Amino acid sequence: MRKETRTSLILAAGLAAAHFALASQAAEAPKLRVMYDKVVTGFAFPESCAYDPDGKVLYVGNFGGAKLDTVAKDGNGRIAKVALDGTIIESRFLPDVGDVLNKPKGIWVRGGKLWVTDIDAVWEFDLKSRAGKKLPIPGITFANDPTIKGNALYVSDNRADLLFKIEPADFVGAKNPKITKVLSGKDVYPNGLYPGNDGSLLMAGFKSDKEARGLFALTAKGEVKSLTQPIGRLDGLYQMKDGTILATNWDNGSLFMWSGKDGAQVLASGFKGPADLCVVPEKNGLLVVVPDLVKSELRMIKLIK
Repeated sequence: MRKETRTSLILAAGLAAAHFALASQAAEAPKLRVMYDKVVTGFAFPESCAYDPDGKVLYVGNFGGAKLDTVAKDGNGRIAKVALDGTIIESRFLPDVGDVLNKPKGIWVRGGKLWVTDIDAVWEFDLKSRAGKKLPIPGITFANDPTIKGNALYVSDNRADLLFKIEPADFVGAKNPKITKVLSGKDVYPNGLYPGNDGSLLMAGFKSDKEARGLFALTAKGEVKSLTQPIGRLDGLYQMKDGTILATNWDNGSLFMWSGKDGAQVLASGFKGPADLCVVPEKNGLLVVVPDLVKSELRMIKLIK
């Protein structure tokens, strides 16, 4: 074999290997894009939603009433049962007769149970019987998002910069659930919560339109770690398997994704009150459902890689 031919083959092989390595790196860091973005109406100030993988349905919390009020104890709150195409199956699935909801905010669903916060308490409902139990949280001023990590239920209070831990999470049968304040005065102002892939608790900061906050993680040792610089008023939160975080931002009315490599990138905009989102994993992507509290609508956004 001629020397120059052998050299050309070696160079070609090297270039092919480099191209394969770059392609592999790109495959490991998928970019998301919007396939469709559908608006669904028929809601009354929806603040949160949750996906039930067992029933293949959504549960959407509505404040109700004729005007937006986040703290009125008026009994107008309700949770709707919604199909994955946005069709409202039952506009008042919860609470059952005799139970009263005021301003249902964050919702979490697991194992046939639904947890929802309501101003100064958290409710746990059985999705089959619709029976519910209310647990007041001493010291909380604005119960916002509930999230279960392990056997504990965490509840945020962004107005007072507090985070509470309730054990056990399934407190219906517990005589004296343990309620612990695990974060106070750390300048986080936690709104959305989500269990991190690394065992931490992810927190979305929300303070005011003049005092932006970012994304944080509460480590297993109880330490607060800043993941980003101040971004805005952050609400809904979800982490993908590759570590990418999806979140909503009231300051620029957006759904965005964030990673340590690429920073924050807007996926969808035009919201007036992008609140507590939920994510439905699908075969070729994700369906992200974002309540717009101010517009009284849901945005159903299909993301693909």
